[in-house]
Amino acid sequence: MTEENTGKPSSSKKEGTKLRDSTGMDCILVGNKNVMSYVLACVTLFNKGANEVVIKARGRLISRAVDVAEITRHRFMTDLVVKSIEIDTTTVQTDKGSDLNVSTIDITISK
Repeated sequence: MTEENTGKPSSSKKEGTKLRDSTGMDCILVGNKNVMSYVLACVTLFNKGANEVVIKARGRLISRAVDVAEITRHRFMTDLVVKSIEIDTTTVQTDKGSDLNVSTIDITISK
């Protein structure tokens, strides 16, 4: 089961996956790949007809998500605008059972 179905984080290590969030918008989950992989994913989604794309990241990868949004907007598709930026903190359990606060960001870019 995935996070969308259960409300809990998925235990699998899928990063950089394209999917739809609970509102039906196309999402890109930023992971450890290089920035241009995610930029290509954004451009591909817009070229396939998406009007909005949500770039999601957490922790140290937040800066990479911002880079993806800015490179996509300024170098590849100059007609895009940042519709919204949502920041939040989620609690994640470590392997030892203690709670850890992790920052998250959702950047919505649209045509």
